[in-house]
Amino acid sequence: MATDAATNMAALSAWFWNERFWLPHNVTWADLADPAPGVEYPKAGHLFTALPLALVIFTVRMLFERFIAAPCARSLLIHPGVRRRAQPNVVLEKVFTSITKNPDFRHLGGLSKQLDWEVRQVQRWFRHRRNQDKPSTHTKFCESMWRFTFYLCIFTYGFQFLWQSPWMWDTKHCWYGYPYQVMTPGLYHYYVMELAFYWSLMFSQFTDIQRKDFLIMFIHHLATVGLISFSYVNNMARVGSLVLCVHDSSDFLLEAAKLANYAKYQHLCDSLFIVFGVAFFITRLVIFPIWVLNSTMFESWAIVGPFPSWWLFNLLLLVLQVLHIYWSYLIARIAMKAMSRGKVGQASPCQEGCFCRNGGGSPHEVRRVVNNVVAVMNVRYLQLFLIRRERLHTVPHHHPVANRVE
Repeated sequence: MATDAATNMAALSAWFWNERFWLPHNVTWADLADPAPGVEYPKAGHLFTALPLALVIFTVRMLFERFIAAPCARSLLIHPGVRRRAQPNVVLEKVFTSITKNPDFRHLGGLSKQLDWEVRQVQRWFRHRRNQDKPSTHTKFCESMWRFTFYLCIFTYGFQFLWQSPWMWDTKHCWYGYPYQVMTPGLYHYYVMELAFYWSLMFSQFTDIQRKDFLIMFIHHLATVGLISFSYVNNMARVGSLVLCVHDSSDFLLEAAKLANYAKYQHLCDSLFIVFGVAFFITRLVIFPIWVLNSTMFESWAIVGPFPSWWLFNLLLLVLQVLHIYWSYLIARIAMKAMSRGKVGQASPCQEGCFCRNGGGSPHEVRRVVNNVVAVMNVRYLQLFLIRRERLHTVPHHHPVANRVE
């Protein structure tokens, strides 16, 4: 029986790592197993480093939020506060957890009779119970400050690294010599740090306040971890680093706008949101298709040629680009609605919001816009989920043996 299990596992492994799917023609995993002295190719075992590093990042986050973010929040008069908890009630708790968190009039009437409460008392209980599960502004500020700090640091590191890399200035270098491309320490650190960060997000989901999008976010993080790992093992790290940098370029701006919103610095929030919107549109609708997609679809075809996984990854990249267009449309529509309502509803020009021109833009309206966009960008993790696979979406090859690093 043990022999059969081992045989089945070996067959499954051989099927999963089928060279004819993952690698260009005339290339095998054995070709990558023994590089020349001083040359290092990516190996799956390298990624195990990300697991202990993820625990380190998670610990650093806890310390950061407690000793840096929390004092910053208090200095901005954002206090944890004490939420009014709903009084314990077995009947209402059962309805809340298993039936509905927002009972309609029929439910309210039935519960009021069952408990001999007034309808307003039942409504108040459900309101307190819903608020009890919501993260406070203080909590959201600390989480956003951590993400802002990490995104800014990783983008800065990635941009500095790519600035010195030939494939940033000529994307054909993503494909020259593929798959015999040396994994440099800088590229390795970039990949492993990104991978560890998303592992840490998976860990933290189970300790953070549970939110409505828990399952979506968990699937996103899991997919991102898998796709980053895949791109590394398949040595698509060069083009993957371009994808990472392009998408990290606006994440910290969104978190900065959220921080300003939580702190009620509305002018700053509006300005940051405008900068974020411009950066988002430029990176997703201009740089990504012209710089990345052009390279993965056309340059790689000319230099390496297509193979099965090449078709799959380019398909995923195209799906990602469709999402880019969709999210950009949503952001633009939200901003336009805010400006239109501001002009109609306000008599004084640009009283509190940088979002409007020649009229309108109350603090409430603009704040609502940013909150809506934050909600959009939370779903945006679905985009980021594909966004990260884009990095995985490129593996070229042309006369690999001749191009092999000796």
